[in-house]
Amino acid sequence: MRTIRIHVDAPLATGRDITLPAQAGEHVARVLRMEVGAPVVLFAGDDGMEFDATLASVGKREVVASVGEGRVVTNESPLSLTLAQGVARGEKMDLIVQKATELGIARIVPILTERSEVKLDAARSEKRLAHWRAVASSACEQSGRARVPVIEAAQPLAAWLASLGEGGPMRLALLPEGTKRPGELHLSEAAILAIGPEGGFGERDRTALATAGFTGLKLGPRILRTETAGLAAIAALQALYGDI
Repeated sequence: MRTIRIHVDAPLATGRDITLPAQAGEHVARVLRMEVGAPVVLFAGDDGMEFDATLASVGKREVVASVGEGRVVTNESPLSLTLAQGVARGEKMDLIVQKATELGIARIVPILTERSEVKLDAARSEKRLAHWRAVASSACEQSGRARVPVIEAAQPLAAWLASLGEGGPMRLALLPEGTKRPGELHLSEAAILAIGPEGGFGERDRTALATAGFTGLKLGPRILRTETAGLAAIAALQALYGDI
């Protein structure tokens, strides 16, 4: 039987009883039909720990688990990558968040650019952020990670660039005219990777990125879709400097 891993957005400690999130509880009780005493693994997502647990009660309204012994999960990449992703339409963005999480991304910043086709008001932005965080949480449950990547609220490219300040990790922007290949970068512990939306970065975007110290990265001779570009770049950087 496969291990059922559940992200719990609450502190975990051995000996504590904790109510599972509503969706996870419903899945455990109604879909998997697990009973009292069944084993699960819980993780809070912010400390790299996971805990063995057993179901203490399975009810119609809530499922409670008793937390057992904990352990450190050591499967995070030694390369801390931030993905600044131009917000893509519909399920494309969900795919990017899910697969980037599986590949070991540390942080995701959805950015609104010159050619962005997605428009987000405050209410919709908050709703999408909650949804993307849930996608990342689920991807961690599946992939065995015990740290959920940080996902920031969608913001204009200019505002995000202004927040970076001076120095910090190497800054890369995937561009068709990029001059650097992944194998030429000599990364150490961290990097920031910017990916345009459908249609790529506009001229104002490219100027802003260059001014902020971003180097143009090139993967190959073909133009990649936005939902392919970031994932391919992450995989390439992880293969060269991370743990793939």
